[in-house]
Amino acid sequence: MFSRRQKHILLKFFSLFSVIRGYNILIIIIAQYLTAVYILAHDLPLREVVFDLYLFMLVLASSATIAGGYIINSFYDSEKDLINRPIKSQLDRLVSQNTKLSFYFLLNFIAVIMASYVSFRAVIFFSLYIFGIWLYSHKLKKLPFIGNLTSAILTITPFFAIFIYYRNFETVIFVHATFLFLIISMRELTKDLENIKGDLVQNYHTIPVVYGEKASKIMLTVLTLLTLIPSYLVLYKFEIGHMYLFFYTCILLLVVFLLLLWLSKTKTHYLILHNILKFIIVAGVFSILLINVDLVLSRIF
Repeated sequence: MFSRRQKHILLKFFSLFSVIRGYNILIIIIAQYLTAVYILAHDLPLREVVFDLYLFMLVLASSATIAGGYIINSFYDSEKDLINRPIKSQLDRLVSQNTKLSFYFLLNFIAVIMASYVSFRAVIFFSLYIFGIWLYSHKLKKLPFIGNLTSAILTITPFFAIFIYYRNFETVIFVHATFLFLIISMRELTKDLENIKGDLVQNYHTIPVVYGEKASKIMLTVLTLLTLIPSYLVLYKFEIGHMYLFFYTCILLLVVFLLLLWLSKTKTHYLILHNILKFIIVAGVFSILLINVDLVLSRIF
């Protein structure tokens, strides 16, 4: 049995893990490595990629920066989250705001130290990334369009760091990135619909608040249709192995998404739509393995 103090420490740990969304960071780490192995450095031996210390430092720097970003975002959204996510908010509040801020600065410091091991340009890159996350959390997220665009860009930035490191400029990479950017943009707008009540109370000028739910649904429909362009290009213009299964499944899920979108009226409905998009993103990470299921085995030796 745990003592009272041990239970208190354990609750604090889970609270902090909830704030930094450790499960999301784990997915991002896996996604960065799979992207490096299968897409950005597919012509290099597996050992050389997996045990690349510079890549490891970039991934750690990305993880620390993202964790810090979740903390500062939680710091500024604490009042709104009480309305939109009351249960999660109660868990997050087990850690004081001062403790959160201390971890925020510590994580950012660690990120810069990790980046300094790679190069001075990496330090500049992550310093700008940290500043961008703070500016978004403090100011930009309250603005329509700019907030959504900034959030989508910040989400794919960790992959941009790996992209710059390997300097792989193959067209298929930009097509994949465009598809991911569109899905993330859809997720952000769907989140705004889901959280419209808290945004109204806290005076956040999101797209649903400023232009209404119908206009937001029209924008989501346009974004959904736009995803068909990179999907078509990836399926019919490039060699992606068995990953075609993922894209065909995505098209089916996006059709379901559109049908449900125009029937949605409540927070629960929008939560379902949000989860569909989250599933597509997470499934997309692991579907990278389908590009060539024999690739890892053939590159071990």
